[in-house]
This record gives sequence, structure tokens and C-alpha cells, in this order.
Amino acid sequence: MLGHGTPRTVRHVGLGFLLVLAATSDTEPLEGARAPELSGACYCRATAELRCVPDLTERDCARRCTEELCDDWFWLERRPCWNWGYGG
Repeated sequence: MLGHGTPRTVRHVGLGFLLVLAATSDTEPLEGARAPELSGACYCRATAELRCVPDLTERDCARRCTEELCDDWFWLERRPCWNWGYGG
């Protein structure tokens, strides 16, 4: 048979459990976790020629354009290469 203080004890134990759970739950994103990177069209203009490389992230596009010494470059998120009807 349950004693007189049992419901109060159960409440305190339950409240304690909830407080411990709240204190240990991780609401912050994991350290070093990043949002998924999107790929898109990477345009490079070098020596008056505009080239497009598809499916690169913005970081990869910037690195490639630096390595290829692009005069001007831009990256379009979630878009395929488009040549504006000028061949290709």
C-alpha cells in the first residue's frame, strides 16, 4: 500500500527528471556543423571570354576562379549554366 507522501515524492522525482533532461538537452547546433552547401552555376570571365562550370558550391567556385585568374566571376545558387543563346 502506498504511504501518505508518495504522490508528492513522485511529483518531485518527475520534476527532477524533467529538469535534468532540460539541462542536458542540446538545443544549439553541433560545433562545426554547417548548413548544407548548395551547388549552382559558376561563371568565370577571363580574357573577354565567359565560361560556366555547373554544379559547384560557392566556395568551390571561388577557389576555381582564383586558380584560373578570372577577371570577373559570379555564382548563381541552384541554377544550371546558361549561355544566353551564344553557342555552347
